[in-house]
Amino acid sequence: MDALSDLLRVVRLSSGVFLDAEFSAPWCLNSQVTPEECRLARVAPARVVGFHYVLSGSMLLQRGSDAPVELRDGHIVLLPRNDLHVLASATGLQPGELQLQPDPDSGIMRIRYGGGGATTHIVCGLVGTDAEHHPLIDALPPVLTLDVNARPSAEWVASSFRYAAREFAEARPGAAVMLSRLSELLFVEAMRSYIESLPADRAGWLAGLRDPVVGRALALLHERIGEPWTADQLANTVHLSRSAFAERFTALVGVPPMRYLNNWRMQVAAQRLRECRNSVAQIAAEVGYESEFAFAKAFKRAFEETPAQWRRRGAGAT
Repeated sequence: MDALSDLLRVVRLSSGVFLDAEFSAPWCLNSQVTPEECRLARVAPARVVGFHYVLSGSMLLQRGSDAPVELRDGHIVLLPRNDLHVLASATGLQPGELQLQPDPDSGIMRIRYGGGGATTHIVCGLVGTDAEHHPLIDALPPVLTLDVNARPSAEWVASSFRYAAREFAEARPGAAVMLSRLSELLFVEAMRSYIESLPADRAGWLAGLRDPVVGRALALLHERIGEPWTADQLANTVHLSRSAFAERFTALVGVPPMRYLNNWRMQVAAQRLRECRNSVAQIAAEVGYESEFAFAKAFKRAFEETPAQWRRRGAGAT
């Protein structure tokens, strides 16, 4: 299995669709995935990536003071930070106010809104992960657009998504589940497209993922986080000398492999402390620490709190 597939499997994606919208020009709205929309999509991820898929027509998307992005039918746009953004038929319009109510039959929100001109039909949803921080999503730009029409799988993906959206609009049983699975597929396609588009001299986590040696090492570290890795063992596994591997990994990812592993272990441990009732000793073992004391010391160094303090503060926030 390739490194991207390994890492996506470890991330555990969840997804859902919460809005079917048909706009007629002129129109303009603020947009951002809210907790209520997560509830409608029947997911509760720690990290939300919002998306819009344009089934027909065109629209503009603008995040903050960034230049507007033009989107047409067959485009999917991802917002990995779930930033507030504006969707509109043209520039210079003021966002309108809508009171959205879920459809009583499907539980999904539906919009028919605008001034009666040219129409744009979109489906909105989210892809989420259980991890509050993950290098795959952290490395993405704040707005990522994928033209499904330009991909080798374009015809199959586009026809499948349009079919599912039509079933969804007609409130057919299982349509929402079908759209959720296709949303995950489109997310993976967007990841692949973005990684493939990176310049050859680009450094960073995603560039490391694209490299066959470093990508394999990253997949191993994520999949087998509890293994007592050493720099020598990891280098041997990817068939390089220790010095050559360390140099290659550091040049691409930006930190040495063992430091990367320690950072990732802390992120996973922090998530586990918030999400499960396992003891600190059990979580320490899960992320590769033989000693609870050593784990607690490393955790406090990373977060300036003990594992117990972190867990109590997280419980108080829920």
